[in-house]
Amino acid sequence: MTTSSVDARVGTPSQKPLADKVEDGGHIVPPTDFGFLPVPKRLCYDPDKPFHFGLFLNTSFGFASTFIVANLYYCQPLLIELSKSFDVTYDEVALIATFLQAGYATGLILISPLGDLVRRRQLVLLLVFASTTLTIGLAIIPNLRAFEAICFLIGVVNVTPQVLMPLAADLVAPERRGSAIAMVLSGLMLGVLIARVLAGVIGNFNTWHIVYYMAIGVQCFVLVGAYFILPDYPAKNRDLTYFKIMFSMAKYAVTEPLVIQAALINMASSACFTAFWVTLTFLLGGPPYYYSTLDIGLFGLVGMLGVLVGPFIGRLIDRLIPWYATLVATFLLLAFQAVQTAAGGINVWAVVVVCFGLDVARQMQQVSLTTAVLSISAAARARLNAILILSLFIGQVIGSSVGTEVFVRHGWRACALLMLALYGFQLAMLLSRGPHCPRTRWLGWAGGFEARKSVVKAWEMHGGGTEVHQTDSAPQAENKMEQGLIDQTAT
Repeated sequence: MTTSSVDARVGTPSQKPLADKVEDGGHIVPPTDFGFLPVPKRLCYDPDKPFHFGLFLNTSFGFASTFIVANLYYCQPLLIELSKSFDVTYDEVALIATFLQAGYATGLILISPLGDLVRRRQLVLLLVFASTTLTIGLAIIPNLRAFEAICFLIGVVNVTPQVLMPLAADLVAPERRGSAIAMVLSGLMLGVLIARVLAGVIGNFNTWHIVYYMAIGVQCFVLVGAYFILPDYPAKNRDLTYFKIMFSMAKYAVTEPLVIQAALINMASSACFTAFWVTLTFLLGGPPYYYSTLDIGLFGLVGMLGVLVGPFIGRLIDRLIPWYATLVATFLLLAFQAVQTAAGGINVWAVVVVCFGLDVARQMQQVSLTTAVLSISAAARARLNAILILSLFIGQVIGSSVGTEVFVRHGWRACALLMLALYGFQLAMLLSRGPHCPRTRWLGWAGGFEARKSVVKAWEMHGGGTEVHQTDSAPQAENKMEQGLIDQTAT
């Protein structure tokens, strides 16, 4: 058995193969964090007693993502107050959000792949500690330039959710992977929404400094919780270096058909979703609605209800081949966008329905895409997840800029039609590769049309499947290759 093949088994229900690798390599997982901080005994790694990834731990991952990702969005409702406090123009203070997002993109590229190289418990503790410490600077700093520099650094270290999501996929049983990812993703999206609400309310009745003092307290809570809850597992890929990890991530991004397909769909969907929410303010603030800022803000609560449906969506995805879940979600996105195109500027109830529907369908699409991509390799989940999140981030930038430009120049219906076309593009991209298309094939269909995971698994167990599919787990693919059951010429 090769080192890479054993690495691929990290996160499967049986942890014994990983323990053998630790012993063979003469590497013992130390019972301390950073060489001096003792790990609680019940959280220490024991290959004979795998840590149970249940609802409590999964929910904890979700709430940690909520409180951490909120750091990127506290500033948005506070920009006017910040401009007054620093005595600068709106154009200058608007750069704060840009620095946060630029830092976040940097962290996605340079830090989140470390989840495939180092002990993730230590990485999470270090990132949360760094974010908490830097937030102290935001609360007390009197200079705009220093404030912007700290914002950039906070963005860099604010990638904890992108470490927790692949970790959840590693720890949970394969049949519950969709639910686990959906829980973490729901927490992340909830953080985006709740940060704006909390910062807006607190900033309206008190100074903006209080928002960041609150953020410090919340992050301290996450830090303590992570210390007492997060299980310790050995590092993966100890035979690789940081530069090899980065090179392999770039290789996945340009040579893996499933990754490229998912990234393009994710980018286009993120652009549509962002454009909708950015231009919604213009739509509701103008004719025929003329709503106040407070009224417009309440539409975010409708989106929050959609986020709360996420964990239930994960249970559905667990029963389906991920491709079919993506297909259903994309059709729903297309249908809700059609409602927006037809009646968004005519009837407010159409807008309410679209707000809820787009949130639900977008979550379903992202969870199913993530589940499919993370199944490619257990040893590379942090890198694969980083590629997907980067595609999402690029889509957000495109959606906010292009959506605003089209809306301002041509109106709400033209913007809605553009988004409708982009959803059609996503559907075409998905249909270019079938539900059981082999990983190495760029286009085409193979392996039938079965949608249920249980049927596919039963079929494979009875010897019906001899080809590696995108739905195969890493151990399944490895066993097939080792037993010589793959016809290389067929792929």
